[in-house]
Amino acid sequence: MNCVKLLLAAGLLLSLAACNTMAGFGKDVQEGGEAIEKSAK
Repeated sequence: MNCVKLLLAAGLLLSLAACNTMAGFGKDVQEGGEAIEKSAK
């Protein structure tokens, strides 16, 4: 039973970390696109 709880906790932490990383990546891409858009005007 303890092993199952440990695996669930580890999975939750990994999913949160991955979600945060993808959100940061999305913001970086968006900012890069906005910079290109500004320079084109």
